[in-house]
Parts: sequence; structure tokens; C-alpha cells
Amino acid sequence: MNIDIEKIIEMLTQYATTYSVKLIAAILVLIIGKWLAGKISKLTTKILEKNNVDVTLIKFLSSIIYYTLMVVVVIAAAGQLGINTTSFLTIVGAAGLAIGLALKDSLSNFASGIMLILFRPFHVGDFVTVGGVTGTVVNIALFNTTLNTVDNQREIVPNSSITSNVITNVTANDTRRVDLVIGIGYDDDIKKAKEVLKRIVKEDERVLESPTANVAVSELADSSVNFIVRPWVKTEDYWKVYFDLTEKIKLTFDAEGISIPYPQQDVHIFKEQTEND
Repeated sequence: MNIDIEKIIEMLTQYATTYSVKLIAAILVLIIGKWLAGKISKLTTKILEKNNVDVTLIKFLSSIIYYTLMVVVVIAAAGQLGINTTSFLTIVGAAGLAIGLALKDSLSNFASGIMLILFRPFHVGDFVTVGGVTGTVVNIALFNTTLNTVDNQREIVPNSSITSNVITNVTANDTRRVDLVIGIGYDDDIKKAKEVLKRIVKEDERVLESPTANVAVSELADSSVNFIVRPWVKTEDYWKVYFDLTEKIKLTFDAEGISIPYPQQDVHIFKEQTEND
């Protein structure tokens, strides 16, 4: 059996030349692509930092951009080697769809977390009602938000339930209005009660002069004449003023002889007459 050494060497030389060029091209694509992915990722980080985006979100988005670009670079490098990337892209797409369906709820929480971090309807330290839970915000993460309730329980609320419901930020504004309803008896002096209520509100130094506190008769109820007492206070003073005013109004009314009635019902009993009576 005669072996043509020269032809074999020629074939090997052509093969090495062809694939060495492809290999060099693939390596160059990897090197340049990796450099560009790093530059784009860093540029994204700088832009987000200038816009005061949350650090956690910046790191996450930068990583997502970098690794997504690197997947594109690897596919491009594989194409330079003559590898058919169509089937590879199909497999990646199918895998992505399957993962997306499996992690549907988690992805929903993640998307909601990005919205919360970007739009900032509340911050750490705010007192809020979100997703049916009321408390102080401890942490805002990408998948959930942590709150401490008023009785010091730790509540972890999924972000999707926050963005899909009403968000109440109690401490967002510097001032709040205290709303009290005070009832007096029908036999009491309305004008006197009103003056007493105004005096009590005015004597409290925590009550703001502007907006002006509102004291007025609001309702002629079944058992009482009801006043609304609505002073404005700093947000941090709200509950202290609420409780202090409630107590002081009761004590002052007692001293001034003004009654605070409680619900009453008159029961009339009729005796049925019989033939023997």
C-alpha cells in the first residue's frame, strides 16, 4: 500500500491554515467582546450612579448586562469556528422559556422590586401600609420588602403584592392632621363645649398654627351632638398629640361639667291585660 506523504502533509497544512485563521478570529472575537462587555457594564454603572439608583439594583443590572453580552460574544466566537449556532440559539431560547415559566412568580416579584427601587414610593424607615401589612420599612430587596410592625413582628412582603395594591406612605409628608370626634350631651351648652375644645387645642404647643385647626359641630347623632376636632401637627408628633388631646378633653369636660354621653336605649314594657285582671 503506497501512502502519498506529500498529499497528507499538504492536506494537514491546508487544514491547519484554515482552522488556525478561524481559531485566531474566534479568540479575537472573545478578547474584544469581553473588553466591550466590561466597558458597557462599567458605563451603565456610572450612568445609574449619577441618577442615584439603588446600589443593589446597579450591581444586579450591571451583571445582567455583562453576562448577556458575554453569551452573545461566545455565540459569535463559535460562529467563527464554523459551528452551527442556530440549533444552539434554539436550545437557549427553549431553556429560557422553560425557566421563565417555572420562575413566573419570582420574576414577577423581581420586576416589582425593580419598580420599587426605581420609583421609590417609600424608603427605609418610612411607616407604610403595603400588601395588607402596616409597619416600618426595614429593607427593600429585589424580591421582597421587610417591615417591622408596631408590635415588633418581622413581616416579609412579596414585592408583587405591593405594586399590585394601594401603597400608603404614612410618613411621606412632614405634617399630618389629627382627626378626633368628640360627642357631648344634648342638654350641654354647645357654644361652651366648642370654646373649651378650641382652648385645649390652642394650649398644645405641638399643634401647628398653619393650617388652622378646625373645631365644628359635625353631626346630631342618636345619643350625642358630635364635634370634629382637626388640628395639624408634625408627622412625628401625630400619635402623642392624638392620645394627649383625647385624655385632656375628657379631663377638662369633667371639670367643666360637660358630659360625654354613651349610647342608650329606652325600653318600654307594656303589660298585656287578660280577662282575669
